[in-house]
Amino acid sequence: MVSKFVLPLVIASSLSFSVFANTQAKFDEYVSNLKVEALEKGYSQTLIDEAFATVKFKKKVIKADKNQPEVVETLETYLPKRVPQWKVDRARNLYSKHKPVLETIAKEYGVQARFIVALWGLESNFGRIQGGHPVISSVVTLAFDGRREALYKRQLWAALDILKDGHISLDKFKGSWAGAMGQTQFMPTSFNSYAVDYDGDGRKDIWTTEVDAFASIANYLKQAGWNDNLTWGRQIQLPENFDHKYVLKRGTKTRKQWLEYWKDSERSLSDWQALGLRRADGSDLPKVDITAALVMPDDINGRMYLAYDNYKALMHWNRSYYFATSVGYLSDRIGYPKI
Repeated sequence: MVSKFVLPLVIASSLSFSVFANTQAKFDEYVSNLKVEALEKGYSQTLIDEAFATVKFKKKVIKADKNQPEVVETLETYLPKRVPQWKVDRARNLYSKHKPVLETIAKEYGVQARFIVALWGLESNFGRIQGGHPVISSVVTLAFDGRREALYKRQLWAALDILKDGHISLDKFKGSWAGAMGQTQFMPTSFNSYAVDYDGDGRKDIWTTEVDAFASIANYLKQAGWNDNLTWGRQIQLPENFDHKYVLKRGTKTRKQWLEYWKDSERSLSDWQALGLRRADGSDLPKVDITAALVMPDDINGRMYLAYDNYKALMHWNRSYYFATSVGYLSDRIGYPKI
């Protein structure tokens, strides 16, 4: 009786070990090839040896990437979880605490401070949740996995640049399982494009220096086309039997295509008023000369928004209607009543 049950377990254990050993051997070979490629790209042998010395194949990273939760959400369930009252209260308290430097940065970059705080809060819970995965191991593991190899190899080279430039030491170079880093949760390529050394200490420290994180968020939005004369959008009511053709189309595969669909939906507020749209409380739309696209995060029966150009910048940060809308929603809760 004993052998009947033990034998399959032994075989399964052996197979599992064999699969792992085979994967580890392939990973080691992959890393060796990456090191050669890094040398050819001009990285120093010293940097390569240091950066790859502790690289490990992270099964948890692959598992997280392939098994991201498929929870059926609507904006009605998402917003209360992402922007609970305690987060609003903390955001307003931290805005007040950092108000002088936040408003200085806001003025310098042309990005309202409430949006900086909103992104800070939603990305890392105001710096508290940054992830503990070694960035190099994460991006190498995801490149090795192969499904998005080119993307994660770009992240690897960008990560090596960050180490080369001395912005952080290897032992502290950590982030989410996907490689997003610091209080801003920038990917390495985004770090190299948008991170700012605001305190002038020679390091773009989005991990521990709050003012660097604030300025980096502001710089990202500015480079994405932010206009501080505008807000992000507003929730609206649709008239009865509204023609769906005016809604921004769904199912886009690229940002370029999404921007084309935005253009198709975009109209002046006076045109939207003429089509029967009203504010959420039923009153007329603002009489200002700006354009907006009609955004539908769920379906035609869910919340509907007229989104202004700044919404495009939020969607550049993360092309998710839920994310962009949650940033706008939290920013409104931070800004009103005025601190």
